[in-house]
Amino acid sequence: MAESQQKETSKKVFRIDEVKQHNSVKSSWLVIHNKVYDVTKFLEDHPGGEEVLLEQAGKNATEAFEDVGHSSDARSLSEEYLIGELHPDDRFAEETPQFVTTHESKDEPTAWSNWVIPALVAFAVAIVYRYYISGSN
Repeated sequence: MAESQQKETSKKVFRIDEVKQHNSVKSSWLVIHNKVYDVTKFLEDHPGGEEVLLEQAGKNATEAFEDVGHSSDARSLSEEYLIGELHPDDRFAEETPQFVTTHESKDEPTAWSNWVIPALVAFAVAIVYRYYISGSN
């Protein structure tokens, strides 16, 4: 059996009650996309500080993880701390797609208006300025 296949079949299944018990500096587990991670050894190295991880320890941290927008490197690094997955009865509903794109609301200004309107105002000010300069001569 290949090493990756062995690793996959040896993954443990955890109940959420067990994950909840690991919520301290001595033992910090969290759930991301129904996978269980032991991040205890990563607390000191986390770029956002250990407090961020401790705040999510023992919980479903999927939303917090995705809200930050972790890089592909961070996602790859997380695999080092993967210890198993949640029991099917304890799994959290996943939103699909995993990476949600945003759309503009009718109430929000569109991207082009963020630069077109100031450009038009600047153009109008330049014309008015030239008019007054040429009129004063």
